Amino acid sequence: MAKHGKRYVEVQRQIDKNSLYEPVQALELVKSLAKAKFDETIDLALKLGVDPRHADQQVRGAVVLPHGTGKTRTVLVFAKGDKAKEAEEAGADFVGAEDMVEKIQKENRFGFDVAVATPDMMGVVGKLGKLLGPKGLMPNPKVGTVTMDVQRAIQEIKAGKVEYRVDKTGIVHVHIGKISFDQEKIEENYRTMMDALIKAKPSGAKGQYIRSVAVSSTMGPSVRINPLRAAE
Repeated sequence: MAKHGKRYVEVQRQIDKNSLYEPVQALELVKSLAKAKFDETIDLALKLGVDPRHADQQVRGAVVLPHGTGKTRTVLVFAKGDKAKEAEEAGADFVGAEDMVEKIQKENRFGFDVAVATPDMMGVVGKLGKLLGPKGLMPNPKVGTVTMDVQRAIQEIKAGKVEYRVDKTGIVHVHIGKISFDQEKIEENYRTMMDALIKAKPSGAKGQYIRSVAVSSTMGPSVRINPLRAAE
């Protein structure tokens, strides 16, 4: 078992391990107990009552957080002609077509956080499936990254659009901001994410959908939230 440092242990003592906190209380605790010398990220983790092995129990989507994540995301757009020009004008960091696909294949280097593609480019981009798929970088219409409206896609990503996806164990893990954010902004981001996850409840989910919820900062211990009150 990993050993934690003195500072971590001291902070952990201020959290009641046997308690389930209200969302606002938990977020206040995470913010007040963050002691690192850098601006820590606030993480949200949920255990959902789904079995991702079944197609009708998948949870995946994207949402624009009202106050962003505090991180500037690098965007690559696969497009041609007018759409490539539109992407450049909208602030895409990289724009290309077959040339970009070939470059990624040869160099096996990425340098971007999100990839967007116009539908007509997916036949070419599909060649990168084995490279981009495992890293979660493959454009996907379900999260709005395969679209003709590349300008809007880029603007949303730059504004704080966050993708979420349940893993094979039924857990969703996302970032909802930075410790430096005002408390009100953290709470608004949290509620926006929770609303999105609740709306994404699949038809095949049975019983209690939200099983457990926890928030934490990058270097801090997690604080558990009452799952029955998590959306409040």
